[in-house]
Amino acid sequence: MSEPVNKQRIVRCPTCAGDSLFAPSNIWRPFCSERCRQIDLGAWASEGFRVEASPPTDEQDLEQ
Repeated sequence: MSEPVNKQRIVRCPTCAGDSLFAPSNIWRPFCSERCRQIDLGAWASEGFRVEASPPTDEQDLEQ
């Protein structure tokens, strides 16, 4: 029997599209670096990224 190959998983960094190691040893995963993580966080904070939602239609939803 052959031993399983311990292959490192490389993913695309969501910010710069470079290679990023997706493993516990990469503290910024799925990003490649702290810089890319901060750029992504800044885009969320400045509302550059948004999650679509429909407006509430029920009166009880409007009160909450």
